[in-house]
Order: sequence, then structure tokens, then C-alpha cells
Amino acid sequence: MIRTPRLLAATGVLALALTACGKGDAPAQGMGPGGAMPPAEVGVVEVRPQAFPLRKDLVGRLAPFRTAEVRARVPGIVQRRVYEEGSDVGEGQALFVIDPTELRAQTGQTQAALAAAEAQYANARATAARARQLAPGKFISRNDLDNAIAAERSASAAVAQARAALSSSRISLGYATVRSPIAGRAGRAQVTEGALVGQGTPTLLTTVDQIDPLYANFSISIAELDQLRRAQSQGEPADRDVQVVLPDGSTYGPRGALDFEGSVVDPATGAVSLRAKLPNPEHRLLPGTYVTVRATLGLQPSVYLVPQAAVLRDAQGAYVLVVGKDGKAARKDVTADRQQDGKWIIEKGLVPGDRVIVSGIQKAQPGAPVKATPWTPDAPAPATAPAAAPKG
Repeated sequence: MIRTPRLLAATGVLALALTACGKGDAPAQGMGPGGAMPPAEVGVVEVRPQAFPLRKDLVGRLAPFRTAEVRARVPGIVQRRVYEEGSDVGEGQALFVIDPTELRAQTGQTQAALAAAEAQYANARATAARARQLAPGKFISRNDLDNAIAAERSASAAVAQARAALSSSRISLGYATVRSPIAGRAGRAQVTEGALVGQGTPTLLTTVDQIDPLYANFSISIAELDQLRRAQSQGEPADRDVQVVLPDGSTYGPRGALDFEGSVVDPATGAVSLRAKLPNPEHRLLPGTYVTVRATLGLQPSVYLVPQAAVLRDAQGAYVLVVGKDGKAARKDVTADRQQDGKWIIEKGLVPGDRVIVSGIQKAQPGAPVKATPWTPDAPAPATAPAAAPKG
């Protein structure tokens, strides 16, 4: 049979069509044998336990190191205030002056009483001396001798009493000038000139607060206290300090140290009080300010640091995906209650050498094989090659 050119052309077109349809049955580019997807590429970090500082951000309030209430200790009229309200005062510096006129008069009276007592004592002493001289010759009776010696002793006691009264009067006169008992910042005056003070109970005149150093008072839960004690048993005193974050977000430079731990749990809050002492040489911090207390409370042993992206959460809690020895992804539930420096602190759930998936975690499924490569913080997430579209 003779084939015409038109018949040969039709036959060629049919052959090409059959060949193209046959190629459509081949696996797509990037697919594994039998059409399976290749293992997902993931970035992993191998974790090891380590001792890490136990650091917590807590709400605290600043308080003066010492507060002294300056009160009037003697009655009288306030003559003048001799300090500037809100200024720093030294220990012993005069703050108020109470009218000393009456107190000076009382001091003069006690001085006169002392002089009289001393004169009586001099006479009694001379009389007793003569009686002692006459007694051996029996020129006076024994009763007269005893009376002279008794009078001498009574006059001596009267002198001592008068001296004590004079000392008390001088002390009261000194209280007419009201002085600061400590060095610190003097507050607002509670009385004005002309006020009658010291009647009945000591009148509050002002307060003086020592603000260098300062106290930072804060509290933690009883569970955190147990964690704190474990951390303190692992670290040294140098591993424990406190830093203050101010309301504007800035960090106060000098660091403080814990100096008090309460022994009673507040039944209303279930918390325990703690206190830190902070240096405040420039008086930048003021009492009463609410601040964030960033407390490093010791070393927490055997914890794992995991990047934030590696920790996932669902209804069951926090978990991570790890690459097992069989090359498959596996889920591990973990205890991740706090973050620090951009990482989760894992206390339970991991073992040394676990390879935790950090990048490509969306493509990894528990039980599915994965291809693990070391993860670096700035590396882009690995991606699998897209499958080629079948040719029609």
C-alpha cells in the first residue's frame, strides 16, 4: 500500500500526541518515588542543660531607708522655721525654734535651788565636822553626833537632787531648738510660726527621710519563693542583685542587693514580702515611686534555653517538636513559664542532646520524616522545591 504525504503527516501528529500523554503519567519534579513528598527541611538546635540566672520582673515600690518624725518635746510657741522645706538637712541641724523664755526661767530657778542646796550642805558638813571632833572628849552626846551626820547626808542628797533638776532644765531648754535626728530630706512643715506645740502629746513638726540608700519593696508567690531558695542554694551572693526599671522604661544604673525576706505569707494575696537596698547617691529615685524591679535571685540549675519560635502551645499546654534518632519529628510537652533574653526557659520535658526544631516547624508533622540542618538565628527558613506542574 502506497502512503501519501498527507497520510504520513497525520500519523506523525498522532504519535506525538500519544507520547505527550505518556509523559503526563511520570512523577512530578521534586516528588519522591511513587509520588511521595520529600522530607521537610527544618533548622534545629541541640540543647544542653545549664545553670542560668533566675531573673524576674516584679512590681515594687520605693521607700526611704529611714524615716524620722520630728516632734516638739517641750511645750511652747513656735517662733520660726529655720530650714527650707524639701531640702537636704544634716544630722543635728536646727529645724524649728520654740520660744525658750519660760524654759530659761525654769533653768534659772533650778540654778538658784542648786546654790541653796550647796550652801545648806556646806553648813551641815561644817557642823558634822565639829561634832566628830567633840565626840571623843564626850563634849556632845551620841545623839547630837548622829543628828549632825544625818543632816550632812541629807544636805548632800539635796545637792545631788538640785543638780539633776538643773540638768533636766538645761535639756528641756536645749529641746527649744528642734534638730533633725538623722541626715536626709526634710518634708513639709506641719505647723507654722505662732503655733502652740508640745501640750499633752508631742506635736509632729515635720518628717525627715533618708533616701540614700533606698528600699525597694516587692513580693513573690510562695511557689516563686521555693524556686528562689533553690536558685540561691546554687549561686553565690554575687549572683543575686536587683535593678530598677523606671516608669519611662529606662534602667536605673546602680544595682541593689536583697536584704530582707519575709517569713509570713500574706493570707490575702498568698505572697511573701521581699526587700532590696538600692544606692541613690544623686537622689534620682524618690520614695513612693512604683517601679519594675528586675531581680536576679540566684542560679537556676539544669534548665534549657530554647528560641521563642520553637515553643508552640495548644489546649494541652506548651510543647516543642524534636528530631528523633529515626529522623522523624516528635512532640514533647515542656514546662515553659518564663522568657528571658528572647528565649524560653525550659525546666521540664527535654533531655540532653535533644534536637529541637526552630525553623520550618510549620512543615514538620509528628511522626513524619524531616531533614534536619543546624539553625542559626539570622538564617532564612529552609524551603522545599515546588512541585512541577504536569504537562498536558
